[in-house]
Amino acid sequence: MAMPTLPRETSQAGPPAARFQPWLRKYASAVARPFFAVVLAILIGGIVILFTSPGSIGDRFGTVTSAYSALWTGSFGSWFSLSNTLIKVTPLIFASLSVAISFRAGLFNIGAAGQIVIGAMAADIVALKFHAWPGWALIPAMLLASIVAGAIWGAIVGFLKAWRGAHEVVTTIMLNWVAFYVTDYLIDGPFTSPGGSNQTNSLPTQAQLPAIVTVYNQTLGHFLPHLDPVQYAVDVSLFLALLALVVYWFISKRTAFGYEIRVLGENPKAAVYAGIPAKRNILLVMAIAGAFAGLGGAVHLMGQFPYQMIATTSRIDQTGFDAIGASLLGMNTAVGVLFGSLLFGGLRAASPLVQVSGISGDIVLILEALVLFCIASEFLPALRRVLPNWLRFTPRQTRPEPARATATDLATLPVDPLTPVPIDPLTPVPVDVRVVQPLEENAGGDGASLKGE
Repeated sequence: MAMPTLPRETSQAGPPAARFQPWLRKYASAVARPFFAVVLAILIGGIVILFTSPGSIGDRFGTVTSAYSALWTGSFGSWFSLSNTLIKVTPLIFASLSVAISFRAGLFNIGAAGQIVIGAMAADIVALKFHAWPGWALIPAMLLASIVAGAIWGAIVGFLKAWRGAHEVVTTIMLNWVAFYVTDYLIDGPFTSPGGSNQTNSLPTQAQLPAIVTVYNQTLGHFLPHLDPVQYAVDVSLFLALLALVVYWFISKRTAFGYEIRVLGENPKAAVYAGIPAKRNILLVMAIAGAFAGLGGAVHLMGQFPYQMIATTSRIDQTGFDAIGASLLGMNTAVGVLFGSLLFGGLRAASPLVQVSGISGDIVLILEALVLFCIASEFLPALRRVLPNWLRFTPRQTRPEPARATATDLATLPVDPLTPVPIDPLTPVPVDVRVVQPLEENAGGDGASLKGE
């Protein structure tokens, strides 16, 4: 039986400001939590400096000002400082993507440090073994070797997690030390430099990535002022890091695999019930995470002096662990990872200048720890619950009222005679009133029958 309903009125597009407000509210809510965490960490860090510095209260406030001034100057205060920051940021982006894609699948990847050194060692071995190759063949081979080596190292964790139930935190920590000692053995043994100990030979010239300033001088520098490549040493691998961010965004937002790992991370039982292959996706996620980190190790080796592997230095490199903070601060999004890497990379780059100014460089570690603490504690959601509505980034959602039709709207619709509905012209009537098609006269008799019966 046909059931006609009232035609829905199409809402006309509102003014541009009305369409812009939901978008602004959405992104303000996404940015508010990490921004609040950074501001709170800076305030608490200032209090720590204030209470631990000697001198009068005025001197202590001056120390706080000097500390944060040195942090800004050493990270973003000049083009030279910005170049040094970007040197730290480039491998940190790769490592942060490694951690972020694991977080999306509900996995805690602490193995980025080991995956970085494995990828760098694989690229170094390729360069030393095939040092006669031209650059156009050697550089892609080194990058591919680092991706494969990092992916295999990460896939070990995925296999143990999916098929043996081993927790990824334990296996990644253990594999970090395995990676450190294996690379130390290779550096001190088969690939040690004849002219020195605890290091390999430097990469051949055709295997080194040029500085951005060098490319600029060879192209735009013909008619623009030349820049010093020694002073601005950031290399072209920065563009590979930005490309990796785009690839990560595409995988997580525009592929079925990205949707599956998000579901797996939010609710593993629901993912299995929906037919998502959980074991396969865990293995693939950890392999991709290892590939990102391995590539980060390779580009740092190929782009920065001394272009060689040095034993025992990998275990003191904090890039893999800083990546955890950068990923959490960025909420596992591509844009967030970029800004989180800029923050943590800037803190690391500014640490020497902070020490020169007479303040302990440990303040950098304190600030990093405070950022992680403020993100994990979720102070902002708790604060929102006690704020008035007009101060919240996301106001409370109100239940929309059901659409109603007046008696005038229903005047032209026939009503089922078996269910009479009294209509008051002054009272709105719900639109879900039971209505049917009009009775159709029976051509062969005096009675009537319903249409379609």
